[in-house]
Amino acid sequence: MSTGTPPTPPRIDTSRAHPARVYDWLLGGKDNYPVDEAVGEKLPPQARDAARQNRRFMHRAAAWLAGQGVDQFLDIGTGIPTEPNLHQIVQGVVPAAKVVYTDNDPIVLRHAEALLISSPEGTTDYIQADVRDPGGILRHARGVLDFERPIALSLIALLHFLPDDQDPLGIVGELRAALPPGSYLVLSHAASDLHSELAEQVTAEYARAGIRLGFRTRAEVARFFDGLELVDPGLVTAPEWFRTTPPPPPEDSGIYAGVARLS
Repeated sequence: MSTGTPPTPPRIDTSRAHPARVYDWLLGGKDNYPVDEAVGEKLPPQARDAARQNRRFMHRAAAWLAGQGVDQFLDIGTGIPTEPNLHQIVQGVVPAAKVVYTDNDPIVLRHAEALLISSPEGTTDYIQADVRDPGGILRHARGVLDFERPIALSLIALLHFLPDDQDPLGIVGELRAALPPGSYLVLSHAASDLHSELAEQVTAEYARAGIRLGFRTRAEVARFFDGLELVDPGLVTAPEWFRTTPPPPPEDSGIYAGVARLS
């Protein structure tokens, strides 16, 4: 089932690029504006590969988690719906799964009805909120998810939009602290140390559009998992992460990805 009715969307600022809409353009979507397309066109071709790799990692990780019996998901930085969405994947395995989506772009709210089409047995919900307000997200999520049972926290291609001065480690720490034992952290993150020249080019193009990035080294990304039990194959590039599915074709990547369990 769905929970509630999406409120009237606030006005969308089409004069400034937004990460969710640039990401939509990179995936070949239509829910973006000329200002977003202008950013995407200046990015190297590898940016489209990265967007696709992120999406496919999410598909594999979500399906694996559902297969392990995880039936609650908190997805922050949802982005514009691109089928299959997370709830479609997990409810295909566990029909009664509950999913709470969160994004700070008003255009995602306009598509919330697509995100709220749950299986009859399950539940989906959407909140427009910013990851920099983890307390607000958690308050809303507690109305849908049972924080006495394991929850998968999904942060796909999100944290590199939080430079260090926005305290991404503290934000993730606050979100992690709210999760019960047996929960999982799922994240992907752009690398600064795999293809440094490309990383600098991407960072510069986003900066020209007023979007600050904080790409990180593998060691820096690993800090988000401190104290957690990384699931095999550990913290690897996005195409290298797989579990029960056949291995994806070998592919160069500038994206780190990992899944870890809270003990």
